[in-house]
Amino acid sequence: MYDLIGKAAGQERLHRMLAKLLGAVPEEWLLGLMHGIGFGLYVLAGKKGRGHIERNMRDVLGMDDARHVRRLGREYFINLAVTLYEILIDVHRLPRLHAAGRLERRFEAEGERLLADALRLGRGAIVYTPHMGNFFYAYWYLTQKYDCLAVVTAQSPELRPIYLKFQAIGCRGLDYDETPPLQMIRKLRNHLAAGGVVFLLGDFYRPAFPEATMFGRPTRSPDGAASFGIEQHAPIVPLYTVRKRPFRHRLVFETPVLLHERFAKHERRAATNELNRFLESAIRAAPSHWFYWFNAEERWNADDERLSAQEREARN
Repeated sequence: MYDLIGKAAGQERLHRMLAKLLGAVPEEWLLGLMHGIGFGLYVLAGKKGRGHIERNMRDVLGMDDARHVRRLGREYFINLAVTLYEILIDVHRLPRLHAAGRLERRFEAEGERLLADALRLGRGAIVYTPHMGNFFYAYWYLTQKYDCLAVVTAQSPELRPIYLKFQAIGCRGLDYDETPPLQMIRKLRNHLAAGGVVFLLGDFYRPAFPEATMFGRPTRSPDGAASFGIEQHAPIVPLYTVRKRPFRHRLVFETPVLLHERFAKHERRAATNELNRFLESAIRAAPSHWFYWFNAEERWNADDERLSAQEREARN
């Protein structure tokens, strides 16, 4: 998957040219083209490639309807194609849309007042989201309305051109792999204390992360959101993004979570698991929009038997 993204991302001059050429093409036509490309990717993935993704969907979500899972697999590849078009080509139109006061052409925000309510507490806010829909666009939207800072992983050669593209249009971020941990904590703490918004992708996975549970399975999850929520009393505002036709994004903000009212400092793992339950519900709401189906199996600790098969089945 990263190879595909890397090949598509490394042609900036071509992207700008295509943005100009396709600017006058009706969006419905473009959407049809992207759907065709997405279906082509589905076919080219072969039985092994698409079967792997569909197997992960069945395994994690407990789905038995083979036809439904195949449909979700096709939708996954179509969403990937449309998202690549947006973040590589359509992205060049975003600043013009904003300058013209036409953000509603791309974004429909539901419950955004909940973020405003959280910020009125005076402790900043953490917007907590999975890699769903076009999460790059969701962050760009937030940067146009709030003092927003993200934690990103920009060292991947495949993804770096995309991060640089969004950085050029105002999306600020701290690189998780490049920023020393204490420096990152200090910057995020100061940003929240100043009333800023921090954008965190909670389903990011690394084997070195603390132990947690997701979809009833042992895994590893970042616990930064839990730490800031408990120790700094920063409200956490869950957000997920789903695509609406054509090229329109629905951002769904949910009720702020005040972790410090329910968890003590030594209960970061329990707090992280609570946040992971939001990630689960968001992914279940729109399974084909979650990016990580292509390697979801890597995040489960198969040798950890602390959760029985019965417990996993009950959670699913």
